[in-house]
Amino acid sequence: MSERARAWWGDELVADSAAARREEPPEGPPRLWFPRADVREDRLEALAGRWEAGTGERDGHVAFDDEALRVEIAEGDVTTRFPTWGDAAHLVDLLAVRPGGEPGRYRTAARGHWYRNVVEASQMLGQAIVAAGRHAPDRRPVHAAMAFTRPADARQLLDIDLDTLSAGRTFTALAARVTQDGRLCAAGTLLLDRTSPDVVRHAAPPPDVPGPHDATPVDMGVTGREVRVVGDAYTGDPAAPAGPPVLDAWVRFRPGSVPDDPPLHAGLLAQFAGHMSIAAALRPHAGIGQDQAHRTLSTGINAITISVHGPVRADRWMLYHHLSTFAGDGMTHSECRVHGEDGALLASFTVEAMVRGFGDSPEPADDRTAL
Repeated sequence: MSERARAWWGDELVADSAAARREEPPEGPPRLWFPRADVREDRLEALAGRWEAGTGERDGHVAFDDEALRVEIAEGDVTTRFPTWGDAAHLVDLLAVRPGGEPGRYRTAARGHWYRNVVEASQMLGQAIVAAGRHAPDRRPVHAAMAFTRPADARQLLDIDLDTLSAGRTFTALAARVTQDGRLCAAGTLLLDRTSPDVVRHAAPPPDVPGPHDATPVDMGVTGREVRVVGDAYTGDPAAPAGPPVLDAWVRFRPGSVPDDPPLHAGLLAQFAGHMSIAAALRPHAGIGQDQAHRTLSTGINAITISVHGPVRADRWMLYHHLSTFAGDGMTHSECRVHGEDGALLASFTVEAMVRGFGDSPEPADDRTAL
């Protein structure tokens, strides 16, 4: 780990290390092992009863019980509470699809989660975009539309099958099917283009909002990917003040953490597209919050359509502007844009999502929006 790991006992810092080790057991949450030398010596005896249950000390390291102490990972001024889902490198690995052994087939990595093993809808979209870029490497993915039909298990591999619908001199159209154990989880179409010089050009301007360093960091359980929300507008608390159905979020992967691979950068942009549209739709409604998702509310992403307007760098600041234009009949609709820090319009996307009481929906939630 290149970040600093810290453990707090109330307001007292009792461990601080740049050499902590992350361990991922086959079952249960990950553990963070601190070198014993980086734990305050005057607190070792008192803390001995707060080691991670069933682990104690090992090889000169200790793992704290994260329910007894507050354990966190700090990178610059961004702090992530442990246990985390993982690091930006894990997301990059998930998006970097591999050949699947048959023509037109690509396979994803698997990464289960100790809390909820459901694959994000927008992750499948991003993976399909990367697969399309691998399939037609001389062309740039410019448009993708995908509907999500069945939950997928994050602990198992996904197959992405691409069928060429047309391949002209400039455009390639593909049909995509995402399956797991032979069952369809998502399906859609993708368009790729060689692109050409401008005949005309215009673009929607960015919203007039503060920059990333004037926005509030939000902990989404992934180290190495900064998420900063404008105006403290992102909260899952049903008791939070109501506001307009808008959320602006700055997102950036750790500089240098993403290979120089254009489809991968576009896929990472798309991977975040499903994260905040439901929260934007809930924001105007007092007494309703995203913390209720998968508890009293059945929420999920049903479909995403995205257009990518130019080259993307996911390791530079991207501003996601989410506007929910409709909520009703158990559904929400959002129209969103992504701008670079220089104001350039990078992408536009729409999200169709489900928000229903558990008693009103025969289907389980097919997405989680916290990653």
